[in-house]
Amino acid sequence: MTIRSLDLLDLPVIARYRNDVLTLDSTRALTRGGPLGAAGLLAYVNPARHLYAAIANGGESALLGGVIHTRGDSFAKLLYLAPSSHLDHSQLPALIDHLSVQAGEWNAFHVLAEVDETSEVFPALRVAGFSVYAWQRLWDVSLIEKTESNSHSENERVELGWRRTQSIDLPAVNNLHYQIVPPLLHPIEPAPSRPIGFVHAENLKCYASLSAGMYGIVLTPFIHPHEQDVSEKISALVANLPDRRGRKVYLCVRSYQTWLEPVLEDLGAQALPRQAVMVKHLTRLVKAGQPVRTVPTNVSVQTSQVSRMKTDE
Repeated sequence: MTIRSLDLLDLPVIARYRNDVLTLDSTRALTRGGPLGAAGLLAYVNPARHLYAAIANGGESALLGGVIHTRGDSFAKLLYLAPSSHLDHSQLPALIDHLSVQAGEWNAFHVLAEVDETSEVFPALRVAGFSVYAWQRLWDVSLIEKTESNSHSENERVELGWRRTQSIDLPAVNNLHYQIVPPLLHPIEPAPSRPIGFVHAENLKCYASLSAGMYGIVLTPFIHPHEQDVSEKISALVANLPDRRGRKVYLCVRSYQTWLEPVLEDLGAQALPRQAVMVKHLTRLVKAGQPVRTVPTNVSVQTSQVSRMKTDE
């Protein structure tokens, strides 16, 4: 089976698999729709975007896959695999490896994939070098504002208000990130480097990153466990989102913040199926080496001495 880049001659295959695709980037799917739909295909004509798709030809059916990367990020994401009815194909791990190699060309150190915990793609991803490092659940919070935010007066909502994140807030946001995300995950989930999202104006102990598209809005909250009135603050955030235009709103909760799930359940949010967040670590060849600096001639270096400790027999 040969694996190559997707091109215009593959449009019939794309059309055949448009409704038979497994999405591995949930946020992008909820905000921008299916990766093989019209909006998804238009993204490929943007030369500034790191977006790559490949096809594996041969055998009874062709396999498709895509990977995406944001410039400056240390990780890439598997975007989709198709057809979803052939996730047990013997050549699927080879296609995933091919996409991972492209992510390395973009200087990514990790490739991520989000998979429903009952998905049949787990064996192929594991053969390709992926492992689970966290769990997540997306919650539909589109309707909670109707039950919670209207119960507060205007002055109370101002006290619980949010504002857009500014560059000056990044140190506090990064500090909050380091307190919530386990240290072992910091290389995979780096602290925010761009002021995108909303921060709580009271004490900067609540932050929510933002990803928005024509179909929906996804918020990823970072809320300190000792924060008070969390349900009211979440309601206020959803109720006062600017430029919402009737789009659905989702909250993404990772396994290191599962204490938020009972709060969302009490608010009436609807839970989507739980997903495994998987990662593949990449190695990259350093082409431009830097010579080691020598010790100056006028500096003496004392060699270390190791003595054996004597013990009584």
